[in-house]
Amino acid sequence: MRRNYMKSSTPEIAQRDGRLILLLGGARAGKSAHALRLAREHAAESKGEVSFIATAQALDEEMAARIARHRAERPPHWLTIEEPYRLDEALRQAGACSVVIVDCLTLLVSNWLLASDSGLAEGELGLVIERALALAGAGGQTIICVSNEVGLGLVPETPLGRKFRDLLGGVNQRFAQAATEVHLLVAGLSLQLKPERGGDSQQ
Repeated sequence: MRRNYMKSSTPEIAQRDGRLILLLGGARAGKSAHALRLAREHAAESKGEVSFIATAQALDEEMAARIARHRAERPPHWLTIEEPYRLDEALRQAGACSVVIVDCLTLLVSNWLLASDSGLAEGELGLVIERALALAGAGGQTIICVSNEVGLGLVPETPLGRKFRDLLGGVNQRFAQAATEVHLLVAGLSLQLKPERGGDSQQ
């Protein structure tokens, strides 16, 4: 019987010490730009180093150009870790940095799904996510994760597309449960979903 790794009994693990920020939104919604702004702000406050964990792979010319464009937008002194699969290992490498950007969870899920059959991808990816969230909760870092919200459109036509939607939705939920902050990006504007602003006010 295969364990469902997308559901954990410790969803709030990343709230122990560090700060985990999840940025969700559609394509070209301004997620990466917002992540860079937050990283600069938090790095200025902590006077620490910033690490950028990139999950993209330059599998074609278009993606290579996109990666180069994103790299040019980052300060050259930031540490860049290119890791398409082992987010947990990348977080260990970034352990000395006070601020970490993970861009993005969407491609992390896609990489796992395309590299193996769906059953193996779900199990192995689930273990990586659990270890990554444990690391996020173990230190005092600010970790900013970018991911796409892919559940608002049409149901994908192919089984692989539906599996990708379901896997990414599960990963997004795990990170949202563990996060101290969740923001939804729409047309470059940020809406804070967690913690809710003014949640204690009486109406």
